[in-house]
Amino acid sequence: MDTALKTSELLRKIRDHVQKGTYIVSAHALQRQNERLVDLKHVLYVLKNGCREEDKDLFDIKRQMWKYAIHGKTIDGINLRVIVSFEEEMIIITVMRIK
Repeated sequence: MDTALKTSELLRKIRDHVQKGTYIVSAHALQRQNERLVDLKHVLYVLKNGCREEDKDLFDIKRQMWKYAIHGKTIDGINLRVIVSFEEEMIIITVMRIK
């Protein structure tokens, strides 16, 4: 099994991808954003300012990649969890509101 990134390395990598715009929003994430009334600016804010929820990270055996959970509040106070993974670019897999 691949080794998960250390938290400091993960957050640096996420923030770098957000800053450079080297990310892809999956069709699933777009659907969830629409259903949950979450704008991309909210997602990107959480990715830039949130913290890792290591207990929510998951290794996808089928795709042989880690999926990382980032949790935070938007400027508007919306509590979100964003799941990302990495290929050449960062992939935003899904977005969920946390109650």
